[in-house]
Amino acid sequence: MAEEKIKAEQDRNELLEVKRMKLTELKENTKDPFQIMKYGVTHHSADINADFNNLEGKTVSIAGRIMSKRVMGKASFCNIQDVKGSIQSYVKKDLIGEDAYADFKKYDIGDIVGITGEIFKTHTEEVSVKASQVVLLSKSLQILPEKFHGLKDTDTRYRQRYVDLIVNPEVKDTFIKRSLIIREIRNYLDGRNFIEVETPVLVPNAGGAAARPFTTHHNALDEDIYLRISLELHLKRLIVGGLERVYEIGRVFRNEGLSVRHNPEFTLLELYQAYTDYYGMMELTEELFRTVADKVLGTTTVVYDGVEIDLAKPFEKMTMLDAVKKYADIDFNEVKTEEEAKALAREHNIKYEDRHKKGDIISLFFEEYVEEKLVQPTFILDHPVEISPLAKRKPSNPEFTERFELFITKREMANAFSELNDPIDQRVRFEDQEALRAAGDDEANTMDEDFLNALEYGMPPTGGIGIGIDRFVMLLTDSAAIRDVLLFPTMKSLDK
Repeated sequence: MAEEKIKAEQDRNELLEVKRMKLTELKENTKDPFQIMKYGVTHHSADINADFNNLEGKTVSIAGRIMSKRVMGKASFCNIQDVKGSIQSYVKKDLIGEDAYADFKKYDIGDIVGITGEIFKTHTEEVSVKASQVVLLSKSLQILPEKFHGLKDTDTRYRQRYVDLIVNPEVKDTFIKRSLIIREIRNYLDGRNFIEVETPVLVPNAGGAAARPFTTHHNALDEDIYLRISLELHLKRLIVGGLERVYEIGRVFRNEGLSVRHNPEFTLLELYQAYTDYYGMMELTEELFRTVADKVLGTTTVVYDGVEIDLAKPFEKMTMLDAVKKYADIDFNEVKTEEEAKALAREHNIKYEDRHKKGDIISLFFEEYVEEKLVQPTFILDHPVEISPLAKRKPSNPEFTERFELFITKREMANAFSELNDPIDQRVRFEDQEALRAAGDDEANTMDEDFLNALEYGMPPTGGIGIGIDRFVMLLTDSAAIRDVLLFPTMKSLDK
């Protein structure tokens, strides 16, 4: 086995050396492809295939990467891959000239070429371009993965996404869909009279979520600052300022571990709408998911991991207490004290910390017993106040808040509140969070005096929601891991 690896490495090095020798020869003959500045592309592969009846016999110019090549004496075939797919080209010495054909025969798999020629069908009925000119636009000095085995190793795929996109067409499709999903989200919100805004990425106070921030230092100010963990507090300031409907789609950063669901930087949509509540946010969220799926996929039935997810049906609604009662068979309405809640946790082998209160214990039971059951779209309503420091209390039961999370395929897809706009209550909540931080919870919120000052000017009743774009894309592209929908996911350095 060791000898086979050594031989394979030697063969690879020889191929790489041949590629560089070919480039040297091209340069010596004043045919350096890297000196070509542009190429006039008139058509792409998919457009030609779709419109063959109108294009047959007409001359087009295509460009792309050679993915396969068959040289047969005085005539050859090659397959050219562009952004929309691939198309065959028929290259004949009599049509492009003897010198050009000799050059073409030396081109390698992976080289990028421009081809001008006539559209026709071969005797096997394959739409093709009969080349009258072939131009080498870029010389590939690396070796593409062999077609049969492909590029399967996920670590290499994530580190070398450029190769992944070349050899795995379904990967390109995923990221094209990602772009379409974000476009349709914008179209939907713009159609509801929201305005898109931008807020700071570098912030003096990283608040708005329970997460550990990344810290950096601003040399000119000589101050530590943070990468934002949320978009919330700045967007709410804009609601105070009178911008009644705002949204932002932006990167946020959380100094946490890597998993199939988590990446330290990810894309978040947050929106805020004045004069509505979390029920208004439920209606908006349900319609958003339904509309975007229909626009991008042409259907509201999504298949994820072999399971059909029906986005057309009204989403189920269940309070957190009812969900825990249903799946854990515990009625926390009957649990009156923190000690009773902790006793139940011990009885069910649920780990908790001394600082945890009854609301925290409810949340732990929910995570343990309920989340894995929520496959079809389900709104989980009315979260305990202890885990919802920025949400408005329920007037009928102040121990809980007007907050919901949307779960689909066992994952949290959205988090929304009737936003807390009482500056006095908000200060008390921040003080409670500061106490948790002092007790060792480095994900607790910190006091934000400027945000409190904004609330004191008056924020109208407001509904707000955060939606993880990456998880939404995972759902609509049937992707198992968040890294599959991030072009360049965070990876551990190879030097470590």
